[in-house]
Amino acid sequence: MAQKSLIHFDISERKVLLRIMDIFCVLFTLTIVSVVFKFDYFSITADYWGWTVVLIGYLLLFSTIFELYDLQKASRFESVLKNVILTVSVTVLFFMLTPFYSPSLPENRLQILFFFLSMVGALLLWRFAYITLISSPRFYKKALLIGDVAELKLMVEALQKSDPNYVITGYINTGKKEDVLNYDELAQFEATHLLTIIEDQHINEIVVASSKAKSKEVTASLLKDLNSLLIEGFPIKDYTQVYENLTYRVPVQHIGKDFYKFFLFSRSNHNKFYLSFLRGFDILISILGLVLCLLFIPFVFIINLFANKGDLFYTQTRVGKNARCFEIWKFRTMSKDAEDSGPQWAMKNDKRITSFGKFLRRARLDEIPQFLNVLKGDMSIIGPRPERPVFVKELSKSLPFYKTRHIIKPGLTGWAQVMANYGSSYTDSLEKLQYDLYYIKHRGLFLDLNILLKTFSTILFYRGQ
Repeated sequence: MAQKSLIHFDISERKVLLRIMDIFCVLFTLTIVSVVFKFDYFSITADYWGWTVVLIGYLLLFSTIFELYDLQKASRFESVLKNVILTVSVTVLFFMLTPFYSPSLPENRLQILFFFLSMVGALLLWRFAYITLISSPRFYKKALLIGDVAELKLMVEALQKSDPNYVITGYINTGKKEDVLNYDELAQFEATHLLTIIEDQHINEIVVASSKAKSKEVTASLLKDLNSLLIEGFPIKDYTQVYENLTYRVPVQHIGKDFYKFFLFSRSNHNKFYLSFLRGFDILISILGLVLCLLFIPFVFIINLFANKGDLFYTQTRVGKNARCFEIWKFRTMSKDAEDSGPQWAMKNDKRITSFGKFLRRARLDEIPQFLNVLKGDMSIIGPRPERPVFVKELSKSLPFYKTRHIIKPGLTGWAQVMANYGSSYTDSLEKLQYDLYYIKHRGLFLDLNILLKTFSTILFYRGQ
C-alpha cells in the first residue's frame, strides 16, 4: 500500500529548523542592513569571521535560556514576542561587552539601535512565519493509537499535551468490545479497516500501546496488516518509545514487570571520566555558591528576624544515594510551628510559607546553603531532588520503582525540577518520578547542560516554588 503522506516535522527536526533559521534570518538581515544603510558596526567578512561566531554563540545560548526553543511557547506569538525581545537585548549587551572578539562601539550610537532592531525584526518575522505555516494543521503529525481503551485516555492526553503538533486522530480498541473511550475528539475505528483508515485519515504513524488483545481474531488481523505496513516502510512505533521521545519522561506506570528490560541505565552512571568531571564541577560550583551564600547571609539574617521569626538555617533529614540519609541545609522559609502536627507535603500557595520565604523559594535562594551538602558529597549540582524518609516510604508503596531514584546522588536542581509542575498529589509525584527516571536513563553532559540552562530560565522568570 502506498502511503499518502503529508509533510510533517518531528520535535528534534523542528528544534533544529528553528535554530538554523534563527541564525540565517539574523545574519541575512544584518547583511542587507549593512549594505543598504551603510551599516558598518557589524560586517560578515573573512577578516572578521570571529564576530559572527561570537554573535551566533550568544544568540543560541540566550535563545535557549529564554525558551525560544520550547515548542509549546514557540507556537504562541505573545510568548515569542516577549522572549525574542529578552533574547536579543541580552545577546546585544553581552556582544558589545565582549572584548577582542566583537567590534568596537561605533561613533554613531544609533547603529547599535539598528543592530538591535534588525535582529528583533528578523526573528519576529521568521517566527511569525513558523507559527503561521509550520505550526499550522497542515504540518501536524497524525497518529493512530492501537491499544486497550482502559488506558488510552491518559496516553492520548500525555502525548498531545507534550507536542502541540502531534495529533492522535483515532484509536483501535484491542480490549473488550463493550469498552468505549469517552473522548469526543477521538474517533474509534475497526481493526479490520486499518489500511483504509490510514489512506482516508492521512495517518503518518501508528502507535501500538499494548500487545495484549482480548480477541484472537483482532490480534491475527492486526498483526497481518501491521506486518504488511512494516515491510512497506510505514512508521510503526511502541507507545513507550513515542511517549519518551515526546514527553522526555519514562512511562513507568505502563511498563510494569518489563521495567528493567525497558529501562536501560545510562552508561554515564558508571563512566569514571564523566563522574570525575561531574565531581570536579560540583566542587567548583559549590565553592562559588558558598561564597555567594556568605554575601547573602547578612541580608537574609536581618529580614529573617522580622519576616520568618525563627532560626536562619533549617535542617531536615533527606534520603540520598543508595538510600542513605543525610541532613540537608536550607534558609528558613516557613514559620517555626509549620510541622507541629507532623511532616506535611509543601503545597502550592502553602499558608505555612511566610511572605519572605515565598520570595526565597520563587528565586531559588532558599537552597543556596545546600552547596555545603554538594561540597561534602551528599548531593550533586544535578540529580533528582532528595525527599524525606517518611515521604519516600509513602511514595514507594504507591509508585512503582520509586526507589530507583536513589541509584545516583540527589541534586540541587534536576530534570523534574525544570520540567514538572509544582504539586503534591499522586499525579504530580508520578510525573516527577517519570522525569527523574528519564534523567537516570539518559544522563550525560548534554542533558546536564540542558538542565543548567533551564534552571537559569526558572530563576530569571521567577518560577521557583
